[in-house]
Amino acid sequence: MERTGLNGAFKRLFAALSYNSAFIYNEKMHEFKRELFRNMPRFAGEDGTMRLLEIGCGSGANFQYYPDGCTVICSDPNAHFDKYLRKNMEENKHLCYEGFLVVAGESLEHVEDASLDVVVCTLVLCSVRNVGEVLQEVRRVLKTGGAFYFLEHVASERSSSWLYILQHVLEPLWYCLGEGCTLTRTTWRDLEAAGFTQLYIEHITAPKVSTVIKPHIMGYCIK
Repeated sequence: MERTGLNGAFKRLFAALSYNSAFIYNEKMHEFKRELFRNMPRFAGEDGTMRLLEIGCGSGANFQYYPDGCTVICSDPNAHFDKYLRKNMEENKHLCYEGFLVVAGESLEHVEDASLDVVVCTLVLCSVRNVGEVLQEVRRVLKTGGAFYFLEHVASERSSSWLYILQHVLEPLWYCLGEGCTLTRTTWRDLEAAGFTQLYIEHITAPKVSTVIKPHIMGYCIK
């Protein structure tokens, strides 16, 4: 991961801005996140332990929602999140932390097959290179019966709506400012095609966020 030069400076700035914006987003989406992760303890192993990988963990804004005693592996392609992760780790001592992998979601080679009870991805599938490849990696690393939790902003469902048109008009600028974030992905279709045995998904309208990212999906899949 490049940490110097203009690209490194941008990634460092992006990490700092994301750290602050994550708290704002959590305040607006707190009830949705609490409901999303409410049943996570059911996916613990037979011995009651849980190993969880968060793809695109950012600064660790989801830590507060994870079950007590859960072992968390963090991954993100931006190495500059490291200091913010450590700060959130200190503030969420109900969890155990196994490490921080500086990798993209499509490249989880360091994670063994069928080694995880839960994988989490929030506001990440909008910016990965290939959603399908990420989901195949998720299926590979999950144990049979394990769960993949997601919360993502997506394209407006109504292709003729003014919001759908606005998303397409603003996407090039949004992509540049948001480190590859896209506004027009129909991520629910990728989830439907990914080969999970069960999919529980809900389309929601996120409150008090920018209009172009109000359409969200949330839910979980079971391998």
